[in-house]
Amino acid sequence: MSNQFVASTIALAAVVAVASLMPPPAIAQPEGWVTESVCPDNTATVFHRCALEAAQAFDPPRVPDGGPDLGGIWRLRAPGMYEDLEAHPRTEDDQGGPGGIVDPPDGKVPMHAWADARRRENADSYIHHNAACLLSGVPETMYMGGTFQFLQTPEQLLMLSEDAHAYRSIPLDGRSHISENIRLWNGDSTGHWEGNTLVIETTNQNGKPWLDQRARFYTEEAYVVERLTLIDANTLHYEATIDDPNVYTQPFTIVLAYRRSTVEGFEIMAMACYENNEALMDLYRGVGYGTYPGISAAEAREALEAGR
Repeated sequence: MSNQFVASTIALAAVVAVASLMPPPAIAQPEGWVTESVCPDNTATVFHRCALEAAQAFDPPRVPDGGPDLGGIWRLRAPGMYEDLEAHPRTEDDQGGPGGIVDPPDGKVPMHAWADARRRENADSYIHHNAACLLSGVPETMYMGGTFQFLQTPEQLLMLSEDAHAYRSIPLDGRSHISENIRLWNGDSTGHWEGNTLVIETTNQNGKPWLDQRARFYTEEAYVVERLTLIDANTLHYEATIDDPNVYTQPFTIVLAYRRSTVEGFEIMAMACYENNEALMDLYRGVGYGTYPGISAAEAREALEAGR
């Protein structure tokens, strides 16, 4: 039985136990998402090629200061990426998916041999951090949840997720990153415009989240560059490049398609989840799982040199 299946089963039991105590949502969630697009195929490689071309011809709606307007409700169209960044078949505890990697072209995560062996060991010992209501890090926050709301001003882009109370606040005012001594679950992100593309650079992560449920990890020295570009009025091209030579043989890039909700009054729901839930963690510990403690860049370099 896989780590993911055990974790899911325990989490479900916990949810059922408290479900009767939770009030029903105050507002029903209407359906209705954009299905027509200049790039309708959600397969990462196909969407990526199409989106790069479409973006050159599209003049996006703009906020008063002239920048592209990314505000709205967005739904991710990349089933299974949080389970495995690579293409993988459907199983009893995995909905399967085509994968999201566009570079390298083979669609494989380019881990050092020691790191790939270590992540397999980690998968047998630790739960995915999200199962403990911990934040998902960057970039996984952007594909861990299904629905997001972006709120934008000239100085800031706020990203709200339905999943595990996650949010990101991206300053657009040219400020520098915080001190390297400060490490955060979602790191420190700063954004700037390159033409019609918002470029977000993230540093200062604590290296404790995984990139997927296959336990692919990174260190606190990971450097992530995200690019968000409107390619038509209701389609957003998301690209993220992860660079951590301590763990990976080369930087690699994932791509996601976001589709807009055009339903007036749509509201994202908040998943009831809080960190340090000891009752929940006792369930995991009872079957032998803990939370991943992370590996420092220095430890990773030692492991790389030793080949283990």
